[in-house]
Amino acid sequence: MKSTRRIQMIAVASGMLAATAFALPSATAAPAPKATPAAAEAIAAHLGAHSTAGTYYDSARGTTVVNVSTQAAADAVRAAGATPRLVAHSSAELAQAGEAARKADIAGTAWSVDPRSDTLVVNVDSRVTESQVAQLRRSTAGYGDAVQVTRVAGTFNKLISGGDAVLTTSWRCSVGFNVRSGSTYYFLTAGHCTEGLPAYYTSGSVYIGPTVGTSFPGNDYGIVRYDSTVAHDGTVGSQDITTAANAYVGESVTRRGSTTGIHTGTVQALNATVNYGGGDVVSGLIKTNVCAEPGDSGGSLYDKTAAIGLTSGGSGNCTSGGTTYFQPVTEALSAYGVSVF
Repeated sequence: MKSTRRIQMIAVASGMLAATAFALPSATAAPAPKATPAAAEAIAAHLGAHSTAGTYYDSARGTTVVNVSTQAAADAVRAAGATPRLVAHSSAELAQAGEAARKADIAGTAWSVDPRSDTLVVNVDSRVTESQVAQLRRSTAGYGDAVQVTRVAGTFNKLISGGDAVLTTSWRCSVGFNVRSGSTYYFLTAGHCTEGLPAYYTSGSVYIGPTVGTSFPGNDYGIVRYDSTVAHDGTVGSQDITTAANAYVGESVTRRGSTTGIHTGTVQALNATVNYGGGDVVSGLIKTNVCAEPGDSGGSLYDKTAAIGLTSGGSGNCTSGGTTYFQPVTEALSAYGVSVF
């Protein structure tokens, strides 16, 4: 929670391996070292959406798996040091199924590709009626077993808490990561927390500074400038953060928020889309099984010393469990030209 104590958060931009710069070894080359999750993503990008269908880390086997739809792609993946897995549906087909789900435009739905099952998983919350579920199934019927429609407990909310321990005049959110540009300091949080460019205060009503950037819907990130002497450092709780990174499916992650504190879980999917309702549709999110509750919005998602994401929203709670979605932090860092300190 933001208070007169130090606000705990940090972030840093990290380099991404460009797919165009990744050279695949030939299928007849000597076995390559095991590919990292980031390298596997680059392999998949190089081979293209019609030949691959996502990647994930298999912790039991200690290897990164790349789903492929052709034998030629399987040979290339194996030669590059990752484990190929032949599947029925390509990324291109699953992306088309996602567009069909988007066109249904039903509030309370969220969809993402599950690389383990090679399907587009469409979650519907408790406000979605049976007739709307039937509408959704009709919209995606042309993709057959490539689409799974399942219900989740509760509703997809943006996790803003109004009226208690507010940090603006209207709502309470959580800080994500402290960042800077030159000698100017900021913090990142969720974009739905920065709509209207509000000023921010600690829970003790000490002025922090103004919102100077916001992106929501579509994205879900915003940035607030420190215009006061409120203390801030480079940690999330007791964890020092030294870099930023992109998430990968199967990654173990930790979330910290002002309502529920610290909770852990696993990344389940990337590039998820959530329709919160009222035209608030956000894409490109990280899907996890980490719980969260109202007021946790904007809070930190990290893996040891690496900043990963900003809490966007989700369903469920930290008593019964739930699904939570996160804005990738690297996108926000790039948009605002800021880094850790």
